[in-house]
Amino acid sequence: MDYMRLEITTEAKSQRCLDSKLCSRQEKLSWWSGLGGEEKHRKRLQSEMLPCFRALCCKGPPPPRPEYDIVCIGLTGSGKTSLLTHLCSESQDNIVPTTGFSIKAVPFQSAILNVKELGGAANIRKYWSRYYQGSQGVIFVLDSASSEEDLETARNELHSALQHPQLCTLPFLILANHQDKPAARSVQEIRKYFELEPLARGKRWILQPTSLDNMEAVKDSFSMLINLLDERELEPVQI
Repeated sequence: MDYMRLEITTEAKSQRCLDSKLCSRQEKLSWWSGLGGEEKHRKRLQSEMLPCFRALCCKGPPPPRPEYDIVCIGLTGSGKTSLLTHLCSESQDNIVPTTGFSIKAVPFQSAILNVKELGGAANIRKYWSRYYQGSQGVIFVLDSASSEEDLETARNELHSALQHPQLCTLPFLILANHQDKPAARSVQEIRKYFELEPLARGKRWILQPTSLDNMEAVKDSFSMLINLLDERELEPVQI
């Protein structure tokens, strides 16, 4: 009897020990499982928060501004060079009429205009069309206070440019410059004299009064041109 009781007692102890080990193992498994759950939760939070953190603190460089190639034409003395020099914040000393052509990169907040200015003397104007290729927009500067003869010449040159095959579909910015002079014609007079309404119907064009005394108005005029250029870029290409 004593032997059997001892055997039962030993067996009970062994069972309790086994149960204890099983419980301990289950606790460990439960602990590791909980640890794995916390790890998964932490990784999930990281994946959700990281894009927000990058958006707030790790912004990349802004997208590059678009660049447009512009041809700038007008008679000598219309003020093309002075306007562009002011826009580029360059020195105003010793400004002379352009002979041949010059190129300036004119920066704006929304775009950069690479302006090719062509000389306006009579012996240069006949070569203007050689420099039209690749242009995406046109700036025509006229002296609104010029003589009747020069105004008529400017009118003919503008009409020729508006109808040229390489320019006729492009946006035009027409600047009635020297509005600060007493003899300056108004925009309404220029519009009527140049017959812009019938000639430029269906085209993209802007007529704006300008002078060196109001460069903010000049910048606004160029911003209008940039808007026209942007709209043209967004149009679907016709095949």
